[in-house]
Amino acid sequence: MAALHTGSAALRGAIPGTGSTVSVLTATAIVVADMVGVGVFTSLGFQVKDIPSGFSILLLWAVGGVVALCGVFSYGELGAMFPRSSGEYNFLGRAYHPAFGFLAGWVSATVGFAAPVALAAMAFGEYGRSILPDAPPLALAVGVVWLVSIVQLTGMRHSSTFQLAATVLKVVLIVAFLVTGFVIATPQPVSFAPSPADLAYVLSAPFAISLVFVMYSFSGWNAATYIIGEMRLPERNVPRAMLFGTLIVLVLYVALNAVFLHTAPIDKLAGQLDVARISGSYIFGEIGGRVVGVMICVGLISSISAMMWIGPRVMMTMGEDIPALRLFARRSGSGAPAYAILFQLAVANLMLFTRSFEAVLDFIQFALLFCSFFTVAGVIKLRITRPELPRPYRAWGYPVTPLVFLLVTAFMMYYLLTQRPLQSALGTLIMVSGLLIYAIFRKRADGAASAGPACE
Repeated sequence: MAALHTGSAALRGAIPGTGSTVSVLTATAIVVADMVGVGVFTSLGFQVKDIPSGFSILLLWAVGGVVALCGVFSYGELGAMFPRSSGEYNFLGRAYHPAFGFLAGWVSATVGFAAPVALAAMAFGEYGRSILPDAPPLALAVGVVWLVSIVQLTGMRHSSTFQLAATVLKVVLIVAFLVTGFVIATPQPVSFAPSPADLAYVLSAPFAISLVFVMYSFSGWNAATYIIGEMRLPERNVPRAMLFGTLIVLVLYVALNAVFLHTAPIDKLAGQLDVARISGSYIFGEIGGRVVGVMICVGLISSISAMMWIGPRVMMTMGEDIPALRLFARRSGSGAPAYAILFQLAVANLMLFTRSFEAVLDFIQFALLFCSFFTVAGVIKLRITRPELPRPYRAWGYPVTPLVFLLVTAFMMYYLLTQRPLQSALGTLIMVSGLLIYAIFRKRADGAASAGPACE
């Protein structure tokens, strides 16, 4: 019978028909690329409005990184236990029920990656105007998505090279920006040492709410779990890639916010969206905007590449399990899941032309947090219900680290439910629609199985 679950295939580990060719270095690059988007370059202005303290701001970003690391430890344990691509689709299906896995896979495969790809591409188009002033942003956005997709369609060898080169260039440009900012800019009168006033800031509501948006900037730390089946020694390298990648981003994020505060007056940053450009103008003068635009554009290319790599792997793995989606499991001669890549490309383009990605991003946030929450909770559940399962890697700091992640994620879901109830309700409807589609596919699969061996 063609089982509609993550059963036997998940036990095999690597994806059939492919070599495990992704190194820990490339996987780390994917994690870094997926995490570092535009969030860190735009959010500080809204944080310093209510938290005008250098120490509290840096602590805010450090806390966000620590919470992300707590998630890394739990996902690392699950990834080593169940070494199969597709992230939450695989983990939730194994820890709870195949229907729960399908729910997460449905969200990720349809809009969960396509919407962020479209948003990053549109940001690329806007920042690209600082380099090519006459180029239409939409044309630049569509062009970069197609370029990256073509690279992905050429196969893993070229994808790995492109991803590694783009991410290294991204990190090099950010480091150059940091060094230049600290060395040549006129320092502002801001202190990064703790003071008595910081306790009140850290315990305030604005600090807690700012943490929600900082965590969004850290999202992507689990990127390596979507390509487990393509990695060498996944039980060892998946936790390493997530850990190394998240630590790199944690250092970059704290340093970037430090240099923004070091180079530009807080009153000039407060309430502003383009804090990187403001900081760049104080460092580089009139060409600051162009310098920052180039840095962000390069960074966005690597981010789009990472999402165009890992997103189609969800649909590909679902296609291996579900007869109705089998087309998406097909790979080209070079190993690329061509139909899954083309599907995500089509959805991303549709969102770009209709400008629907902003609305989609609003209402999938709750669904994505919901799936992450129960994935980490699955570590605790399996420790209790299936203690005999092999665990090549065990979550560091258990049970404290998963509980920290669960508490912060629960707060984020509560914030969305209270502040954006309509968007959260729409996100819930997407998940419910996934369950309905699962029931339909399951009924078809059962009907095919009852028809006899020819339907296997």
